[in-house]
Amino acid sequence: MRPTPRRLFAVLALAPLLAGCFVSGEDGSDAGGSGARLKVALAVPPVQALSPYSNDATVLSKLSVAEGLTALDEDGVAVPALARSWKQKNATTWVFELRQATFQDGTEVTAESVVNALDHAGEAETKPRVLSDVTLTVKAEDADTVTISTKNADPVLPLRLASPALGILAAKAYAKDGSVSPVGTGTGPFEITGLTGKTKAALDRYDGYWGGKAKASGIDVTWIADGTARANALRGGDVDIAEWIPTAQAKLLDEDTRHEVPSVRTDSLILNTGSGMFTDASLRAAARAAVDGSALVDSVFGGYADPAQGLFGPAVSWAADKRVEVSGRVDAATVAQVEGEAVGRTLRLATYTNRSELPEAASVLQQQLEKAGFTVKQDVREYTQMEADLLAGKYDALVFSRVTLLDTGDAVAYLSSDFTSDGVYNIAGLKDTKVDQAIKAAAVEGDAAARQQKVMRAEAEILRTDAVVPLVHEQAVQGIATDVEGVLLDPRERSLVDLDTRLK
Repeated sequence: MRPTPRRLFAVLALAPLLAGCFVSGEDGSDAGGSGARLKVALAVPPVQALSPYSNDATVLSKLSVAEGLTALDEDGVAVPALARSWKQKNATTWVFELRQATFQDGTEVTAESVVNALDHAGEAETKPRVLSDVTLTVKAEDADTVTISTKNADPVLPLRLASPALGILAAKAYAKDGSVSPVGTGTGPFEITGLTGKTKAALDRYDGYWGGKAKASGIDVTWIADGTARANALRGGDVDIAEWIPTAQAKLLDEDTRHEVPSVRTDSLILNTGSGMFTDASLRAAARAAVDGSALVDSVFGGYADPAQGLFGPAVSWAADKRVEVSGRVDAATVAQVEGEAVGRTLRLATYTNRSELPEAASVLQQQLEKAGFTVKQDVREYTQMEADLLAGKYDALVFSRVTLLDTGDAVAYLSSDFTSDGVYNIAGLKDTKVDQAIKAAAVEGDAAARQQKVMRAEAEILRTDAVVPLVHEQAVQGIATDVEGVLLDPRERSLVDLDTRLK
């Protein structure tokens, strides 16, 4: 029988519950049970020993290890997590009331522990992307009440606090050298009890979880960067859940184990505007004119993708109706001009192996770019081996897969981190005054519909620069054994296993 997920995450919309107050009940249901352990294969090995201040943060949410003050529900609405309720005091100040909960080391979750966790996030050497456009001032009013203020109005603060990067960990998680360890320090239903480098992790059920006992007794995680190997592990019964099944492998799986998920993931060609040949806007325009993402849909993605319409695809339901026409682009250099400007220079095209479609896509793009006069050399590695070089601007171009609503569930945080002049994930090295102004205008807008429209205006300004060339909007394929139920199919790729996930 085909396994039925506990819930299928809905198509996302900007949450209407941004201001005012939200209250939840205090008691969680006790799932009970002492079920078998789950075996899970994940795709991207840890970058920083599962530090929440890196891309590892999503692992902590996928495996229900750590929680923030808030969470996002199926519709992208901010709902209570460690905060049982909140209210907006004024344009820049919010008050959060905490629920009774304990960390996995036995200490209590208090207002001071929340202040400690959020202060560490704000002071991190590499600031979490979700804080790229805001600074939080956090104060304990009493043992169970926290006030959070921002310099400027932040209408989506409850969404922001749901980011996996802002998970609240016990005091012992934060070392003096700035490192952060979630091992045994989270608040979720599963506790990390062992981490073996970048290959394996062991999690046990945390029976003190405020929401009740998980139905599985634990999770054994293996990181398998190769997509074919992940699919084979599922077929061979070595794992119960395998994320991100490559499209070439998806149709080789039994239909009962293959689950397609609408995704907010967009694959793009990122061009380095800060250094190298693509500081020349006419060469960027030539690259944009040369590449054709629609050629990838069937040949590379096996139909599990849609041609890109912009930065936001079909899973972002409001984007299409509010899209703004791009204007003001510079003229593309001709083939002869490209060959003249690029003589003796090689376009350094990077991508990574963690998503198996990307190297194949890079090869198609290389052919398209070479027809436009560029000389192209690829650098293909595992993502963790190249992230520092990407952020340092050591490549001319990157074939990149990005979950556009990952950090907050709000599009502005993605635009801010990736495309503003001081964005912490600005791989394109983009510094454009009009882009900065457009993103700022969206950031301060509190009305949901108006905010969405300003997001699309910002999208048009970003696309005008040709710093990013959207290629395709992906559909995710998750592999789930037929004897597993309760797996979360999440377009945001934040959730996978929770209280109800178990072997039948």
